[in-house]
Amino acid sequence: MKIKKAIIPAAGLGTRVLPASKAIPKEMLPIVDKPAIQYIVEEAVKAGITDILIITNRGKGAIEDHFDHSIELEGMLKTKAKKKQFEEITSVTQLANIYFIRQKETRGLGDAVLRAKEFVGDEPFAVLYGDDVIIGEIPAIGELCEAYEKYGKNVVGIKEVTDEQVVKYCSLKVEKKEENVFDVSDMIEKPSIYNKFSNYSILGRCVLDSRIFEILENTPLGVGNELQLTDAMKTVARKEGMTGVVFSGERHDMGNKFGMLKANIDVGLTHPETKNELKAYIKKLAEEI
Repeated sequence: MKIKKAIIPAAGLGTRVLPASKAIPKEMLPIVDKPAIQYIVEEAVKAGITDILIITNRGKGAIEDHFDHSIELEGMLKTKAKKKQFEEITSVTQLANIYFIRQKETRGLGDAVLRAKEFVGDEPFAVLYGDDVIIGEIPAIGELCEAYEKYGKNVVGIKEVTDEQVVKYCSLKVEKKEENVFDVSDMIEKPSIYNKFSNYSILGRCVLDSRIFEILENTPLGVGNELQLTDAMKTVARKEGMTGVVFSGERHDMGNKFGMLKANIDVGLTHPETKNELKAYIKKLAEEI
């Protein structure tokens, strides 16, 4: 079954990137000239997804405004014959059918996903974490959707990470199925280095069927006294297994300062308006460091 719906949890407070996120949603912080969340929405659209629910919180109205028309700005750009800029900002409003709902309390990723129950209905759906921007020629979520259609199991997007990172994310019990594809039979959220299964972690993408909602409703609060999506997926993995796909794109964690810097440098080095100057600047810096 083709995946046509996606949810983007974007209700986090962004404490790791304060003070920038005090007044601006972290999802709206720019990567060169586009907010982070636009990259995520564009990835979903490239994968054939047509309906997207963004889960926000108080103080995140700027996200909703970004995907809406700005009549005054559009009018000014038309008047001044700034065709390129006009087309750029109006195209954002036409990317997909985009809906919004608020997570009234920050109670974890699992709770945010649970808010999407009515939106999803009985269909399988994609989840694209609001902190994770994945840059690549092939949309990462599209690779997961293909795996769901091929194997018929819930899918997680995975990468092999360092020991330092795995204790901050989750650890998966995996067995290689084919190139870049694994069977996942268990997982643990934020393990210690001594009880990890492997250094494979879920990084920002998954495809789930609607049965996950009933599991979430019966999952006790976990790490941080929050409802953890990983705990619900662990139930699925242990009961029927999941598919893990090592996606091909480069993942940027926009929830931390270095991740933001790296994303801007990587995109800046390919952006037609910045790449030449940025390359020259980096070369100059390298000589001075």
